[in-house]
Formats: sequence, structure tokens, C-alpha cells
Amino acid sequence: MLRPTITIGDHKVGPGHPAFIVAEISANHLQSLDRCLEIINAAKEAGANAIKTQTYTADTLTIDCDKEPFLIKDGAWQGRRLYDLYQEAYTPWDWHERMQEEAEKLGLIFFSTPFDITAVDYLEKLQVPLYKIASFECVDIGLLTRVAQTRKPVILSTGMATMAEIEEAVSTLEQGGCEQVALLKCTSAYPAKPEDMNLRTISHMAQTFGVPAGLSDHTLTTAVPVASVAQGAAIIEKHFTISRDENGPDSFFSLNPEEFSQMVTDVRTVERALGVINYGPTNTEKDSVVFRRSLFVVEDISQGELFTEKNVRSIRPGDGLHPRYLRHVLGRKAAHAIERGTPFSWDLIGA
Repeated sequence: MLRPTITIGDHKVGPGHPAFIVAEISANHLQSLDRCLEIINAAKEAGANAIKTQTYTADTLTIDCDKEPFLIKDGAWQGRRLYDLYQEAYTPWDWHERMQEEAEKLGLIFFSTPFDITAVDYLEKLQVPLYKIASFECVDIGLLTRVAQTRKPVILSTGMATMAEIEEAVSTLEQGGCEQVALLKCTSAYPAKPEDMNLRTISHMAQTFGVPAGLSDHTLTTAVPVASVAQGAAIIEKHFTISRDENGPDSFFSLNPEEFSQMVTDVRTVERALGVINYGPTNTEKDSVVFRRSLFVVEDISQGELFTEKNVRSIRPGDGLHPRYLRHVLGRKAAHAIERGTPFSWDLIGA
């Protein structure tokens, strides 16, 4: 049975818990292990909870072929061959252990997106604590089945997926032995436009499938992931680069360290602001209650004189009777002489 809250390392992920924030390295290492380790350290400094890589080779994703179906026809990588793009973007597998070591030394969760069964087998040797399924692999039933067999938590991106496809993927994971699944709303465009994000889907997915839901974000903003928290996002995944000026395949839609840090700060601020359902004064408002309106005597009044709208008014501060009682006061007689500025109380009314 799937759970509304999952456990990733020391992190509880789901409603009522801080958003689990993932920095995605993707191809931003520029084929340099040193740059990769620099990204991991910068992500920790920027407030990430986890660092994620991708485990594939060009040959596990596609074939080396020049035929028309293997050419990218539009978008950011228009005109390139799939094989060439993946050859440039992939993370060498023999880096993973060193990356994991660096991340764990810093207290970050290290995990990856496998793109085929051999990648899962390799990551199992590293004993990664969870798996990510990319949006494009959401329909790969064989991969989902193998990942489910590890019985580790799975974060599943749902870019392009129909409700039926998500249901099939979740069912495959659950039937395969996975009890901890989280879904990410994702728009598989690079970069994605804010108006295409449809963040209201996040809360709907969580309610429909009974699992934590979050956001895998490819927009160039920090506003979108911050807004997702108000829609119940339990996970935020964002591509991370040292600089967008670098000529990497994914740099142009990634956040730099300063932007990522600001995003984390704003997310945590929104989480605190969401708080709980509450009516009445908060602790910080209690001292302000006295400045509400209440009934006061605003002119000197003689004993036996009638209370009128001229000599009794609803004003600040709040030391007198509640303003709702004004109609019960008007037309009554003063029990004794009353000085201007006296808070109104019931004992001011004569018999």
C-alpha cells in the first residue's frame, strides 16, 4: 500500500514536512569531475537537501544513427543527433562513487535517475537510497518493474503523461514491491514557460494517488517553485549550474548558486507563512488587540444625563465595552458624573 508520506534518509517527505529540495547536476559538469564536485559543494551551500545525477550512456539511451527519427527537429537542441547530445551530456559512471562520497560527506542525499536496467544494477552496487524516474521513462514498464524490485523510494516525474499513464506507472511500481512513491508535476520543455506549469495539478495528484507530490521545474524563474509550495509541493527539483554562461547542454535553463539559494530561502519563508489554520489573534498580535475600537465617554457627563451619540462613541483604544453594545447604552442615564476619556463599562449606567 502506498503512503502519503515517504522517508528519504533522515527526511520525512510529505504534508506537514519541509519541502525536500533536490539540485540536479544533469550535464552541467561539462565532462569535468572537478566541476561536478564543485557543483555538489555549491548546492550544499545553497541549501539543497539532495544532489541528483543521471546514469546512462548514449548507447543505453539510443543508437548511433543518422536517420531522420534520430535527429532533434525543434527546441533548444534543434538539428542535433540524439546520440551526439547524450554522448556530450552523460555523466561517466566511474564518477558516481566519488560524487556519492562528496555528497554524503556534506550531509547531502545522493541519488540518480537510471535510464535502463544496467544503470539500476550499477546504482544498487552503490546502495543509493532512492531512485528518480525521468518523465520520458515514465512509460518504460520494464525499467519501472526493475526499480520497484529494489523496494526503495521512487520519485516519478510525470511530464507529458496522461492520467492513465501515471496510473499505469504507479500501479507497476506498487505491484512490483515499491511502497514509497512520490510524483512530480513536470513540464518537459527546456526552458518551460510559467504559463504552461499548471501548478494546481500538484495538489490534485497528491489527492488522487494518495502520495506526496512535488515539482520538477525547468522554468527560468524561482517564483514557480516557490509558488508550488503553496500548492502542497513536498519535493522541488531544479537544475543547478555554476554559471549559465557556460556552454553546457543544460546550463541555459538551470539556476546558478545565488538564484538557487534565494529559491531555498523563499521556499522556507513560504512554508513558515503557510502555518496552520488559525483564527483569532496570534501571539504576535495579542499586544495589538488593545488598539481595537471600544466604547468611550468623549464628553464630560453629569449624573443623570442621557448617553447620546455625541457623548459616547466607538473609538480607539480597546479598553471599553465592545462596540456592539452601543445601541444598548444610548438613551440610558449616567449613574454619576463621568469625565471625558473614561472607558465605558456597565457600572456607568444608572438604575
